[in-house]
Formats: sequence, structure tokens, C-alpha cells
Amino acid sequence: MSDLILDAAEGVIVPVHLLRDADVEAALGALGDQGRGLAAAQEFKGKAGQVLLVPDAAGAVERVLYGVGQGRASAVRALAAKLPRGTYEIVRKPDDITADEAALAFALGSYRFDRYKKKPDERPRLLARGADVAAVRAMAHACSLARDMINTPPNDMGPLQIETIAREIAEQHGAAITVVTGEGLLEANYPAVHAVGRAAAPGREPRMIEMTWGREGDPVVAIIGKGVVFDTGGLDIKPSAGMRLMKKDMGGAAHALALARMVMAAGLAVRLLVLTPTVENAISGDAMRPGDVLDSRKGLTIEVGNTDAEGRLILADALTRAAEFSPDLTIDLATLTGAARVALGPQLPPFMTDDEALAAAIMAASEATEDPLWRLPLWKGYAEALESDVADLKNDPDAWAQAGAVTAGLFLQRFAPEGAWVHLDIFAWNPKGRPGYPAGGEVMAIRALFRLLQDRYG
Repeated sequence: MSDLILDAAEGVIVPVHLLRDADVEAALGALGDQGRGLAAAQEFKGKAGQVLLVPDAAGAVERVLYGVGQGRASAVRALAAKLPRGTYEIVRKPDDITADEAALAFALGSYRFDRYKKKPDERPRLLARGADVAAVRAMAHACSLARDMINTPPNDMGPLQIETIAREIAEQHGAAITVVTGEGLLEANYPAVHAVGRAAAPGREPRMIEMTWGREGDPVVAIIGKGVVFDTGGLDIKPSAGMRLMKKDMGGAAHALALARMVMAAGLAVRLLVLTPTVENAISGDAMRPGDVLDSRKGLTIEVGNTDAEGRLILADALTRAAEFSPDLTIDLATLTGAARVALGPQLPPFMTDDEALAAAIMAASEATEDPLWRLPLWKGYAEALESDVADLKNDPDAWAQAGAVTAGLFLQRFAPEGAWVHLDIFAWNPKGRPGYPAGGEVMAIRALFRLLQDRYG
């Protein structure tokens, strides 16, 4: 990803003009009759997403006109897929789209997952004069990392691979990292993580990955990501259609590591704690059973009503661990419930918090970064749906409550640290490709969260 955004280039550099609706007529007029004829032949009217490739006498692209309509920087995401290979520079753009925003949108829209293709596609590159290229590259690279992790099949993205990626990030940024694996989870008091992951094959043992970075005394920010590398559903096994995309169930961990990478690359004044409980929810003779009662790090007992509601179990131990650091802010990210998709669809992830100031700041950051989010309530009227007859609570709420995303949030709230906490139920996937958003793994919410952290901690 970093080689697509340039701060210097040699050779032919093709100029790109980003056009609002009001700019189209003048831009076409500057091309003369021949250019107008070309636009007519290609039915180019400068509408949002339309591109006009203007050739020179030899037939090579000499200039690009691209319509952004009344949209913001995200309109540029669709541009890269419409350009032939080469080097381009945006020489004209609306004043309300910054050079950084345009370059980042171009980079995000350039993403392709081609690890398993014999001949990867050659992608266009952008000379981003006037932009903070290092900052754009850092964010684009972090987003690309998360998408690559989500897209990688589970045979190549198991618990060990997530640990390896976390270690590489820690080494790059001078963070400390510890990993507790397998039976060691019981000794270290992560019983719920162990219970969910203990059925996995040798070499794919469950683990708690903990990374710390920053100066002692700075505000502690805890970032937690659900790392279920593959979710069969356990003994409450999913149907094949429901299992098909479960390689993406570690999307929360991928997002947490990507967000942490952004924070460390920017050098924010925080004491960062990153927790990625990482498991495979497999099926074997040692798998947890419906009806089992699990211990948790917090001391609360949990009745397992459904082994397919495993993500909240591993997050419970991670949230309790985070509380031991007395964080100023706790963020957890998880591909947690299908109910969130029923409520808001695949493109709009919900977040939940009882902190009104935090909620307002998140929505402001979401708007500023064009990284869509929507708030769902932690409605206390549904809390009794988590009550168990034999344990302190259960992981499958009573059916009468219906609001599965909200009850999952209420479950996590029982384990969350005191103070500011937000839970994000992300999908991490584009089920249908659209311009600038190819089908497959997608990074959600972390650009907004990074802006939130920048605004909050500088």
C-alpha cells in the first residue's frame, strides 16, 4: 500500500482534475471541440464517479477529469480502480477536500487482496504533493494490514499468525508484548479464553496477546479486539452458509492491531494497552458444551447457553484484564452479532456507550473522517434477559429481549472497566463490491476512532 502514495516521482505524471458539478463545463471547454467530442462519445457529464481519460496524439493518457459531484473526499476512493497503471497527480480539487484526505481516499480505494494470485494486478500510483505522505502512508498501511488479515483464509491466519503480526508491530514501534498460550491461560486466570479455544488442534492453541506502549503516567487507553480465527459455532454448529465467512471472525483483533499501529506511528501521548484474545472455536471431544458453567477472570460465573456466542466470553476476560490498568478510555471491537447487521446492515457499524460526551465525540469524529458509525442504546430494560438460574449470568439472552446486539453489549458491560468505555459491533466485510469498496474484508470505524484519540490526547 505504501508504494502507491508518493512524495516524489520521475517520468510521466498524468494530471487529474477533481470536478464539482459547477466545474464541469469550464473543464470541458478547456479541452476544445475535440475534447468535447470525446466527452460526448464517452457520455461523460462530470457526474460523481465518472472519469474521462483524455489521450495525447500517441494515444497515451494525457489528462484525467473525474467527477466528485457534491461529495467529500470519499468520492476519490473510486478513482484508482478506473485508471490504467501509471503515475498521477491531483492538480485541481475542491478547496474543502484536503490533499491528505484525497491521498488517503485514493490509497483506500486502491486496495486489492491478491496474495493468492499468480500475477497481481499493477495498480496506479499517486504523487501526493502537498500532503503529509508519511501520515497518509501510516494510516493506509494500517488499514491494509487489517483488510489483509481479514481476507486471509484461516489455514494461513490462525492464532500463531496473529501473534506473529502483533510481535512484528511491537518490535517496529518499541512496544512490550507478552503472550499466554494453551494451558497457561488457566494459570494466568483467563478461564473463559481457555474454555472457548481449548478444542482447537495442536498448533492452534488459544492465547491472550497483550501489548503495552508509551510512557508511564500518560493516560491509559485500552484497545481490545476479538480474535476468533475461525468460528464453527462449536457444538451449536453453524450451517455451512453461516460458516462460509467465519474467517473474518478475527476482524476485531485485526482492527485493534491496526488502530494500535496508527496510535504508535503518530506518537500520541497515551499509555497504550492492546489486548487480543485469540482462539479457534473448534469442535472436538474437549469442546465446551451447552449448559457448561464457566469461570471468568472477574470471578463471575457464566452459563453457556449457546457455544456460538463465544466472542463475548473471550472479551469478558480481556475487559477484566483491561480494568486492572484503570484505563482512561476503553475501546473494544468485535464481529459480534448478526443482530447488528439486521439493525443497520453491513455498511453501518453500531457503537454502544453510556458516556454521553464520548458518544458525541465519536459521532463528530465519524463525520469528520467519513467513517460511518451509529449509536445503539445499552437499554437496561433488557438486562434481565441475561439472568441465569444456575450462574451469575448467561451468554445467550432470553428470546423475549430480541435485541441481540444490545444484549451482547449489556453482557460486555458487566465486565467493562469503570469510566469511559465503548463497544463496537463491526461487520469487517463488504458482501457486495462497489466503487472504491471491493468485496471482501473491510476496515471500519478505526479512522474515526483514531481521530477521536487524536482530538482527546493530541
